[in-house]
Amino acid sequence: MKAPEMRRAAGPVAGVVEGMEAAVGVDIGGTKTAAGLVDPSGVVLVTATRPTPAAEGREAILDTAAELVRSVAGDRWGSITAVGVGSAGVIDPERGVVVSATSALAGWAGTDLRGGLSRRLGGLPVATGNDVHAHALGEQWRGAAAGCADVLLVAVGTGVGASIVLGGKVRYGPRSVAGHAGHMPVPAAAGAPCPCGGTGHVEAVASGPALLAEYRRRGGTRATDLAGVARLAAAGDPLATDVLATGGTALGQAIGGLMNVIDPEIWSSGEASPAAATPGGSRYARPSPPKRCPPCATSRSCPPPSPRPPPSWP
Repeated sequence: MKAPEMRRAAGPVAGVVEGMEAAVGVDIGGTKTAAGLVDPSGVVLVTATRPTPAAEGREAILDTAAELVRSVAGDRWGSITAVGVGSAGVIDPERGVVVSATSALAGWAGTDLRGGLSRRLGGLPVATGNDVHAHALGEQWRGAAAGCADVLLVAVGTGVGASIVLGGKVRYGPRSVAGHAGHMPVPAAAGAPCPCGGTGHVEAVASGPALLAEYRRRGGTRATDLAGVARLAAAGDPLATDVLATGGTALGQAIGGLMNVIDPEIWSSGEASPAAATPGGSRYARPSPPKRCPPCATSRSCPPPSPRPPPSWP
């Protein structure tokens, strides 16, 4: 089995958790699984990644996650107080169970994510949630959305997901499916099959695999992955540019619709997006643009949102 790719923080911060409590965060995606050792202030000290054995089933995926937790903990194992897991799929945060998942993770639906991982880690407490919801809370705590109570985060990678934070709390919905923006219908995806089994969803044309598949379907041979397509587009390749523009337009339509409904203070996009794949690109965040009232009502700009207190935590 391939050893995890490890990275450690440089400088004195690398020893900051000696004698202190720490936690490990785990991100389980359709392509890769990552883990990070985090100190109480939110500083990530050590990270490790490994390809997700998505085709091998739930036990292999849980085994990989547990091995990564132990890798990043290293000789600090005794100071680890809990593990937090963000996973692809619909996750019930109360029961710690995967309610449903796409074909990107074989047999993942029904997995006892909390119990299965805790047992592999000697009974350590494990908190679970959807990976994009976990991302949104991290951005609100220490990232681009720090200090904002109402946040929209959109993450594009193997799939397309979103998280809606209102009043400082993630909105999960009664069936834990809130935020699954990848399954919003958009005109550009009409008839295109989605991994969920439906058709016409934005994920079918704007996710990483969909963009690469479209590039190949249209005869592209110069790139072997999405990053390569993005590099070609940055260099002016017409086919690569058009493929990313088409997917980006569909994604923008979906995001615009969400913003009109939610009216967030800020929206942020995960670094797996096509824009981030472009050389020099990374995560980006934008304050919501000024809204204008309908022309039939008034031509004046709508008033700015009322000041809000700092976010409260679940």
